[in-house]
Amino acid sequence: MSINASDIEFDKNHIWHPYTSMSRPLTCYPVTSASGVELVLADGRKLVDGMSSWWATIHGYNHQLLNEAAKEQLSKMSHVMFGGITHLPAINLCRILVEITPSPLECVFLADSGSVAVEVSLKMALQYWQARGQKKTRFLALRNGYHGDTFGAMSVSDPENSMHKLYHGHLTPHLFADAPQTKFEEEWDESDIQPFLSLVNDNADDIAAVILEPIVQGAGGMRFYHPEYLRRVRNICTQKQILLIADEIATGFGRTGKLFACEHADISPDIICLGKGITGGYMTLSAAITTREVAETISNGEAGCFMHGPTFMGNPLACAIACANLSLLAENNWQQQVANIEAQLKLELTPLKQKKSVADVRVLGAIGVVETKVPVNVQLVQQKFVEHGVWIRPFGKLIYLMPPYIIETHQLSRLTNAIASILD
Repeated sequence: MSINASDIEFDKNHIWHPYTSMSRPLTCYPVTSASGVELVLADGRKLVDGMSSWWATIHGYNHQLLNEAAKEQLSKMSHVMFGGITHLPAINLCRILVEITPSPLECVFLADSGSVAVEVSLKMALQYWQARGQKKTRFLALRNGYHGDTFGAMSVSDPENSMHKLYHGHLTPHLFADAPQTKFEEEWDESDIQPFLSLVNDNADDIAAVILEPIVQGAGGMRFYHPEYLRRVRNICTQKQILLIADEIATGFGRTGKLFACEHADISPDIICLGKGITGGYMTLSAAITTREVAETISNGEAGCFMHGPTFMGNPLACAIACANLSLLAENNWQQQVANIEAQLKLELTPLKQKKSVADVRVLGAIGVVETKVPVNVQLVQQKFVEHGVWIRPFGKLIYLMPPYIIETHQLSRLTNAIASILD
């Protein structure tokens, strides 16, 4: 069945799309299929995808190995409740996650989405201190941070962020340190940690946990900061008896050139949040992984358990695909794939710094960012990108690329050339 004009009209009048007005909706382009790194539109045009469908399809679309994993699991069971029941797909996935995440993370809570993983991590921190008989109920986060769109996640995201400022007065107030200013490749500036340290010194007895995006602040500005900042945060949290939550939903599974961004600073958090690339973009799934000490303290508290349990927790279909996806990550030599993408992005995007409309260009791993001096017109720029045969979704002043790891050199050049043309 093909999509027609009446379908598009219905979509426009009745279906809400992300961050889009119902009264003045942005144009939506109908996709009928996808394969490799290409999206196929209803009119037959093919677009090279530079977004990995919001950073999730790390191995591209319609991958034979992932398709087979889905079909095999579908033939057995697509879902079963996780309360009082277990199954091999969840066990195998958690085995892999415990093996590849930084030690001593070893207790895995499977959740529905990235935002829910953040909610789970915040609840873990609160229950941990409750179980220890200490009233520590505030969180410390970073400005320019973004952790999701559910209420707990919004409360620890930048309070001035345009996506969340509408909810002022409805969110639990927390503490926010100035965003780190020393860039990833710059010489470390010791003064950069002082705003964070001052907040901790003044509020340590009240802070349950620090939550941050390690090394890369994503939707809050696509900013890359110095690994030493993360090392200092880890040390301060340890000294002050504050839990550290690393939101690796966007950065996990190789995107920054390390399997997890925490590895740039050689640190381990007390809780890590994973999502996006975990199933290669096939299913929604996330995980919050913590230490034995945190898990057992919660479990020995008043409640006797961790008080959270999503309906689709440990979904067998999602877990089976995730296992295949993470096996594929190793087989594909992701380190070399990401290194190749990084080298090409640096070569082809860095010259764009010379353009009058460009404020900055930055590249880390398989992430390339062109920051413009004024916000882009999303409707117009999106249309131009489609005309160039690419799919790039800008926001604010940011035109960025997070392509699938399997992208070929000529396909990546189509993306970078399209950005250069748009800026011209």
